[in-house]
Amino acid sequence: MGKAVFKRVILKLSGEALAGEKGFGIDADVMRDIAAQVEEVQKLGVEVAIVVGGGNIWRGAPAGERGMDRATADYMGMLATVLNAMALQDALEQRDVDTRVQTAIEMSQVAEPYIRRRAIRHLEKGRIVIFAGGTGNPYFSTDTTAALRAAEIEAEVILLAKAKVDAVYDADPLTTPGAKRFTELTYIDLINKGLGVMDSTAASLCMDNKIPLIVFGLNTSGNIKRVILGEKIGTFVKGD
Repeated sequence: MGKAVFKRVILKLSGEALAGEKGFGIDADVMRDIAAQVEEVQKLGVEVAIVVGGGNIWRGAPAGERGMDRATADYMGMLATVLNAMALQDALEQRDVDTRVQTAIEMSQVAEPYIRRRAIRHLEKGRIVIFAGGTGNPYFSTDTTAALRAAEIEAEVILLAKAKVDAVYDADPLTTPGAKRFTELTYIDLINKGLGVMDSTAASLCMDNKIPLIVFGLNTSGNIKRVILGEKIGTFVKGD
């Protein structure tokens, strides 16, 4: 099966990635495929924590720009991530993969509260841990959540799975023919070039804590395992 090059990882899934081609809601086939890929990685002995976005259900920032109170809009987005986390947990458990959802906003009927030491213990026991609810604070993206949780649980890398692109480009490859594809970047490049892969807060947090980032496409089944095995796909982002 090959040997994993990472022991503990954060997999960041955008809400759009969970929507599939529909662009909104939760695509059951996509969920099943992600669950199968995560199970494959787990069988390699890798400890996997997942951070989910909520953009397939609700996006806080655009709602704030349209006049809604920004904090309220962001809290609604946090709740959307919990819906996605529960759906992903169900898909994993249907494959008999032991999974825990931890939320930054307490909702004990459906998930555990986020507790760093408990999350690490779950990972050490071979469970998949899904972090939902963002950071629990408005004005912070789920990319920042991924960077924060990666630092807290001492993950070796963040795997940023994108729904529509397979790497980092200097322009949107879907609308700009001939957009330049990067195989390797630094966080300074990411910030200075305004490449839009993740927000500057998340990028700075990763840079300060020396957490590498691999950006790759989720649209090809098996890509998560390929990254874990060390294949050079997508874009590798590192510190200076």
